[in-house]
Amino acid sequence: MTSRTLDRSASTPLWRQLQDDLVTRLRSGEFQAGFPGELALMDDYGVSRHTVRQALQRLRAEGLVVAERGRQPRVSAAAAVEQPLDTLYSLFASVEAAGMEQRSVVRVLDVRADGVVADRLDLEGSTPLVHLERLRLADGEPFAIDRVWLPADLARPLLTADFTHTSLYAVLAERTGVRLDGSRETIKAVVPTAAERALLGCGPDVACLSIHRQGSSGGRPVEWRHTMVRGDRFAVTSEFPAVGPRPTRSVTHR
Repeated sequence: MTSRTLDRSASTPLWRQLQDDLVTRLRSGEFQAGFPGELALMDDYGVSRHTVRQALQRLRAEGLVVAERGRQPRVSAAAAVEQPLDTLYSLFASVEAAGMEQRSVVRVLDVRADGVVADRLDLEGSTPLVHLERLRLADGEPFAIDRVWLPADLARPLLTADFTHTSLYAVLAERTGVRLDGSRETIKAVVPTAAERALLGCGPDVACLSIHRQGSSGGRPVEWRHTMVRGDRFAVTSEFPAVGPRPTRSVTHR
């Protein structure tokens, strides 16, 4: 027996009506104990499996549910960390600002040459670079893989630093006097490799955000960073001022 009714005489497709109703129920917190499966939704709304899957496909595209064939749909977890786009930020500070403890497993800290990275920093290809790679943890859970390169002529004092619970930018400023005052960042969604999934402890249904950043100080590029962060634990936000009405032009005909 159907417990919820969709309007079959409306011009709005059934899958869209179903999607809209599920969004309303999601936002009201109705599914905190668990999201219904396809069969339950078919019975509850009196619709076909195809209609249910169309609605779930849209909910999945909007990041509201995780839904795969053969597996029970579930509500997507809220991002643990939200980071505004309009500021030069530190992952360390962002995690701790969210009320979680930030720890890192240092995987690499050495000096090496990398022609591709050197080019990103406007340096000659054989220029020595300090390279730091960390597995970032938030409250003990894997959160991001963070790889940073800096010119060795500036960053050699970092080689003896303990980065298990500290900010790179704080150590850089303290030991070298260098403070980043600008950056250019590119963010895109990617499918992590098997090795990256293993490090991050995420399943096949979790995408990641790949973040490339060129940080600068006094107009000089001094940092190239690549961060692979779990998409289910990190979100970027942006706010824009409302656009006021355009001034009215008056034309006088003579």
